[in-house]
Amino acid sequence: MTPNKLIHRLTQLERLNFLLTNRIPRRWATLFMGWFSRLRHPLVRRPSLFVWQLFAGDLRLEEARKDRFESMQDCFTRELKPGARPVDDRPGNLVSPCDGVVGAHGAVRGTEVFQAKGYPYSLAELLGDDGLAERYRDGVFATLRLRASMYHRFHAPDGCRVTGVRYIPGDVWNVNPIALRRVDRLFCRNERAVLELELNRGGPAVVLVPVAAILVASLRLHCLADTLDLRYRGPHWRTCSAEYARGQEMGYFQQGSTIIVLAEPGYRLAGNVAEGAVLRMGEPLLVRPEG
Repeated sequence: MTPNKLIHRLTQLERLNFLLTNRIPRRWATLFMGWFSRLRHPLVRRPSLFVWQLFAGDLRLEEARKDRFESMQDCFTRELKPGARPVDDRPGNLVSPCDGVVGAHGAVRGTEVFQAKGYPYSLAELLGDDGLAERYRDGVFATLRLRASMYHRFHAPDGCRVTGVRYIPGDVWNVNPIALRRVDRLFCRNERAVLELELNRGGPAVVLVPVAAILVASLRLHCLADTLDLRYRGPHWRTCSAEYARGQEMGYFQQGSTIIVLAEPGYRLAGNVAEGAVLRMGEPLLVRPEG
């Protein structure tokens, strides 16, 4: 399949996905998919994986550490073979935390960013903290969308420490480009987590905001004992103390979704970051001017 045909096919599937998923009870559909994706019976697992591979368009299982999966969820959350994602080691760069398609990105205008052209939202609403939003005033941001077929684990963009996680419950709207052009402030409506990173080298700070979506709303962070999902009823602020090396795994989605990366003033986006571009975990995302 040629690249143009693949893009056309994915666009058509995204339109169908939006039409179907936003006309059903999103919460119950997501809870059902969470249960269904864990089923290990061969009569469920095999047809489900076949249909997923048929419609995913760009599913690449040859990179996976193992070639047999016990369930759909086992495939969604697959690990990769060692060396499948080389991590850029230049000290001036911060790397992409995940595989993803670049969406809206660029300079933060005051404390306002965009999910799509003409669809702004505020950092205070996204982060759930006015003071934290002010830290990223006039900074830089990038939106990375994980398609359902992509590698779903995410990693540290640099050597860092996570001291706490803010969990913000919410809806589970679809997050594909069509939905972003139709649903106002979508990222601020959906379930999400806010991870503040203290970089080991000091300097401007970075925050990661993994955003859940329909059929996905389940986020596993290695620094927490609990899974953050629609059933979670615990505290919305969780303290932790977790050290990560650059490229070290931090957690995973149960299916594809979105990670928003915010950086304080002092960074610029790397030259390979452009809307629609596919970044792999470990490739340059942010650059310090002195780097």
